[in-house]
Amino acid sequence: MAGVFVHRRDTHYDDKPDERYQFPKIYLSRAAQIVGDWAVYYEPLKAGGREFYAVAFVEQIIPDPSRPDHYLALIRKGDYIDFPKPVPHRIDGELVEAGLRNAQAALRTLDAADFVRIINLGLGDDETFQSAAQFAAQSDNSLSDVRTPFLFSDGDERRKILTSRTARDTAFRAAVVSAYDKRCAFTGLQFINGGGKAEVEAAHIKSVEAKGPDSINNGIALSRTVHWMFDRGLLTLEDDSTIRISRHVNDLECIERLLRPELQALLPADPAFAPRPDFLAWHRSAVFKH
Repeated sequence: MAGVFVHRRDTHYDDKPDERYQFPKIYLSRAAQIVGDWAVYYEPLKAGGREFYAVAFVEQIIPDPSRPDHYLALIRKGDYIDFPKPVPHRIDGELVEAGLRNAQAALRTLDAADFVRIINLGLGDDETFQSAAQFAAQSDNSLSDVRTPFLFSDGDERRKILTSRTARDTAFRAAVVSAYDKRCAFTGLQFINGGGKAEVEAAHIKSVEAKGPDSINNGIALSRTVHWMFDRGLLTLEDDSTIRISRHVNDLECIERLLRPELQALLPADPAFAPRPDFLAWHRSAVFKH
């Protein structure tokens, strides 16, 4: 059964949404029903949040070794997805979570229809995502010319799409590019093509192959050339937003002219979207060519 994890950025709980969700024993029986299924994250607007903003696969629950009478819902590595468009609690005065019975519960189960509705709203509006979802859902892996919106109608469909790399990459790009205002973090350039689409790309900081999550703070918006250099370890980022250039580059002067003055990267306006230090540390140690 799907569920809802209520999370606040100012929480006193030891949460890392893409890794774990900490909760008291009172919610244990409810949390147990969500194991082996997906949970959506909800952050109240009054806490500076985005309402329904992400979905993650709950792999198991373990006792919290650091806090008595508390437990950790562990997220399966790599199976966390930020929504490109956060979903409001109400639309036209109606609850999106129509089956809501206890709005105060920090952890609750979620009706199947409500879960599908939230996923449709969080992932399904973008036209590019629609094409990716159609591609992932077709058994022959061929794109069709169908123009009608692709909406998940049942549990089997949404499970397939949520684990599809094609659809997830599209959702990840949309979320990261939006957070960075369609601008390359390393060059500051903002190119928009004739169709209104940003030319900037979304780079994973900790790679998909290393089980890096599809979370905004594991992403950074980069132009195509800079993305190529970042993935090959010729560029990286310090915790203080300083861009580092590898000694292995063959045209240092040209690259320095390409990058922002003082080698300071642009970060998202919302601090919650900034690159997470542990992901940056992974890139510096596992990818960057010193």
